[in-house]
Order: sequence, then C-alpha cells, then structure tokens
Amino acid sequence: MGTVTTDSRRRERLAVEILPTPDALARAIAHRIAELIRTRDAREERTVLGLATGSTPVGVYAELARLHREEGLSFRNVVTFNLDEYWPMAADSMHSYRRFMEEHLFTLVDLDPANCHLPPGDVPREEVAARCASYEEMIRDVGGIDLQLLGIGKTGHIGFNEPGSGADSRTRLITLDAITRRDAAADFFGEGNVPRQAITMGVATILDAREIVLLATGEHKAGIVRRAVEGEIDHHVAATFLQRHPNATVYCDEAAAAELTRVATPWLVDEVVWDDALELRAVAWLSLTAQKAILKLTESDYVEHHLSSLLAKHGATGEVNGRAFNILGGKIRGRSKLPKGKTVICFSPHPDDDVISAGGILRKLVLNENRIIVAYMTSGNIAVFDHDALRYVEVLERLATGAHLGRRSVDSLASRVREALESKAPGEVDVPEVQDLKRIIREGEAVSGIETLGLCRDDARFLNLPFYQTGKVKKDPVGPADIAIVRALLEEVRPDLVLVAGDLSDPHGTHRLCKDAIDAALAEVAPTGLTPEVWLYRGAWQEWPVTEATWLVPLAQEELKLKVQAIFKHQSQKDSAPFPGQDDREFWQRVEARNKDTAALLDRLGLAEYFAMEAYVVG
Repeated sequence: MGTVTTDSRRRERLAVEILPTPDALARAIAHRIAELIRTRDAREERTVLGLATGSTPVGVYAELARLHREEGLSFRNVVTFNLDEYWPMAADSMHSYRRFMEEHLFTLVDLDPANCHLPPGDVPREEVAARCASYEEMIRDVGGIDLQLLGIGKTGHIGFNEPGSGADSRTRLITLDAITRRDAAADFFGEGNVPRQAITMGVATILDAREIVLLATGEHKAGIVRRAVEGEIDHHVAATFLQRHPNATVYCDEAAAAELTRVATPWLVDEVVWDDALELRAVAWLSLTAQKAILKLTESDYVEHHLSSLLAKHGATGEVNGRAFNILGGKIRGRSKLPKGKTVICFSPHPDDDVISAGGILRKLVLNENRIIVAYMTSGNIAVFDHDALRYVEVLERLATGAHLGRRSVDSLASRVREALESKAPGEVDVPEVQDLKRIIREGEAVSGIETLGLCRDDARFLNLPFYQTGKVKKDPVGPADIAIVRALLEEVRPDLVLVAGDLSDPHGTHRLCKDAIDAALAEVAPTGLTPEVWLYRGAWQEWPVTEATWLVPLAQEELKLKVQAIFKHQSQKDSAPFPGQDDREFWQRVEARNKDTAALLDRLGLAEYFAMEAYVVG
C-alpha cells in the first residue's frame, strides 16, 4: 500500500489503530490493560475492567493469562463487569458467558471470584429489572469502569445494544436482532437454539467508562467498522455513539480496516506516494467509478476524481491506462500458463473447501498431468446434521437385513447412535461413535468430489488434525502435534506448489488455524531446502479483489459446471448447511455467482470477457 500522511485520518470520527494481524492486536490491547493494572496497583488503587465475550477478545484473554503466568501480572486487585449474558441462561450452561469467561480468563489468573460480575441470565423475568438496576449500582459503587473492552457485531451493536438502542440506555433485557442470532447459530448448533433475548449493559453504561477499546478483526467486519468510524451518529448503529466519547479507540487488523477511506481510497483524503500496487487500485477504482473501460479513461476523469497527481507522475493518460491494463492482463493464467508435470498439495481446511474454492484450477492441474494430493486438514464432523447421521445408520441396518453386514455389530452401533442422538442437548458434544460416523460421511463426500474433477481416492489424505477434535465449535489452539502432521506430509510429498486457504471470513476460525499450522510447518522444513510456492485461495464467503490477486484463472462454462457438480457431492452441506454464515444461498450458488462476478468485473474494466474466474494470491 502506498504511503499516506496522518492527515488522511480526518474523515475518521474515532481514533483508529491498525495492526497487521489479530495476534498483534490482541497483544497490544492486553499490554494496554496490563499497563493500566500495574499503574493503579502502584497507586494502591483497584482496576475496574469491562469485559466482552465472543471470538474476538479470546486472544486478548490468552495474552493476559500468559502475562500472569510468565511475567507475574496480578489480578488480585481487579474487579470485572461483563457486558452481557443471554437470557434465560443457566450460569453453568455450556453456552453461558460466565462459563466462557471462566474458561478463557477467570480461572487462568488470580482474580477473586467475588470480583467477577456478569449480568444475571438465570433469574425469573419478574426479577430482571431489579437485578439490572442492581448491576448498574454495583458499577457505580466501585467508582465506575476504568477500561471497557468491546467487540462489534455486524449490525454495529456493542454489547447486545441492537439497532434502535438509545444513547441513554442502561442495563436491561433486550430482544436479539435476527442477524445477531444467526451469527451466534454456530455456537448453539442451529439458529433455532439461540436464545431470543439477552441482558446487556446499555449504551450510556458503556460511555460512562473512562477509556473504551473496541476490537475488530476480519474482512467481514470491514463494512461496519467504516460505518462506525466514518458515519454519522445513528441510533440504528450503536457503535457510532462511541464518537461522543473522549477516550475511545478502535483497534483493527488490516482486514477489518480495509474499507476505511484512508485504506481503500487514500487519494480521496490526502496526498499519497504512488507505488505500483496503489496505482493499479486507483485506476481500477476510477474505471468502475466513471463506468468506463480502463483504456477509455481521459485526463478529465483523473482530474475530476482527485487523481491528478497520478497523471503528473506519468505525464500522459495513455501511459497510466496502458500500465494498469497490461498489469491486469498479465494476471490471467489459462491452462497453458499453469504448472505442468509438478507435484501439488491442495490443503483443504474442511472436506469441501477444495472444490468450493479451487475446483476450477484443480481440474486444469489434473489435465496438465500434475501429481496432486488433496489434504483435508480437519474432519468437519461437527458440520453434519444429526438427521444425516441417522440416514446412514438406516443404510447400515438395511444392509445388515440383507445379510451383507454382521447383524449384531450393526444393531449395536445403530442402538448407541440412536440413543446418543435422541438424548443429546443442542450443542452437546457427540459421543465418539457419532463423531466417527459423521467424519466418515464427510470423507466419503470428499472422495466423491475430487473424483468428479478427475482425481482418485488415493489422492485424498485425511489429516484429522488434533486441534479440531473437541467435538465443539470452539477449537483448541494449534499445537506441535498439528504442525508435525502437516510437516510429515510436506516431507513425504515434497510439493512444488501448495494451495492454501487464505480466507479470513470463515465464521468458526478453522481456516485461520489451519493456515497457522501450514505456515509453521513450512517454516520448519525451509532449512532443508523444501520451499514450495504458496498460492492462497479464498473460501465460500469472499474472493480476492482482482487488483490484489496474483493470478486470475479463467473458467469456461463447462468447467464451472463441473466444479458445481463436485460441490454437489458434499450432500451433508447441500440445501441447508449447519454453518452457512450470513448468506442464505447454498455454497454452489455463492461460488457460481462469485466466479462469474470476478469475470464480469474484468469485462467492465475493459479486459477480455470470460465466463467465470478464480483468483489466487502468491503468498
């Protein structure tokens, strides 16, 4: 990205700090909290923290626990108040925020349990109002919150202050927005299991804190971050009320900051130092804004849209247009320009990401006579509905009835599976037999999918990485055992090229964890001379922008159709996937639209017209 001056922040109504990765963000915020605790300890004053839940602050809590464990950071003089809790929700439920906090922070440091406060999720409705008032009183009694940690929802909610929440709202019972409930569906194994109400601190309660830190990570948060930071204050977007606070800061990773004006279109807010990447982004933006093909852009187009400095650098419109056109055209890689006779590993986080994201290029690599291994990193078994597992049990029972299988063994397995599924509460971990059955279902679908593309069952490797094997949406951290499995495959196959999921919008974070394991394994084997080229693909939620992509791989109509057929083989994910994200379309529909839209975008920019296209970034 080209260099921009600090004046480019003037459109931002909130202070924003951008760090490169979620880990860097977590460390920065944890160290700010640690600094506050130590400063107040030195003055013999207690520290009052407002805490948030969800996946975003997990890294902050992990770093705080490390600081306590390794550097002696003490929480003995800390008081905490959590933002919210589902209602009704038993404190010991696997879904409760109290349990979340105990797992991620409370039991990992020396916090006094009496100093850890959460809104009451387990009280009768008639007592809710009084308990909410009591919660506010407890906060006042300790002198107010020193630092409030926040996440941000896709609706712009902070805490559970949904659209319509007022600036003067206090702790109360609220009804959850449909988008919020859908976001939580993965944690509850289905939207129907998500509570419809919650108790939350109000906007006024949050704004009373002396310091506010809002944490946002991932490209799926980019739009709402821009709205909260650059938009007008609006009671439909509760996060915009933070603009009224004198000491509120938004911390973003680069993905969440991508739509801020200073990042997306910095030339609109200040002078920039042009480099090749920024020039390409600017010309493509101008082409789309002016609704003209790149080669038809005129000097007046550049002047009118604040790009005179780009013209001044090159001296002529034709040179600027031609450079951008040629760079984009050079990214296009048909079959003849793709690897031939090489060894390739396609790492697939779940048993369908390969065909969803890279089905087109895999088919071309098969035709180019490359040796291809598709490595499925996790079983994906939590994404199989119980009714699908029961359908396979029915098949086994019918095979046993026909004397094709041992009746006693089948009846025993079927009985255990049926009993376990009938007695299981929503979100409860499956018994081992059910987990194995669901794993086998997904493995069979994966083999069928790659066979559609011309590969065979021996080309599939099921790594079943340990970090995933919790039976829950929440996964363990990637550890040495995971890295060792990936390293062993790399050393065995010795690939020239690896395809890796670079998608950061995966709602349950598995893609990110799998990439961490691959990166660590590649770093370990690099000293041995094993340094394959890495191409990053994106998942079912977004595609690489054409200006960021290294290679654009065109697909003919029949190739896209074959790719969709491969996706169809994943029957357990078809029609209604357990974790669909915010998009109601089936995965094949998203893929078809995404690949066609990428090709259509190139056409709008004035390049050759293709039916569909996949995009890759060389990592």
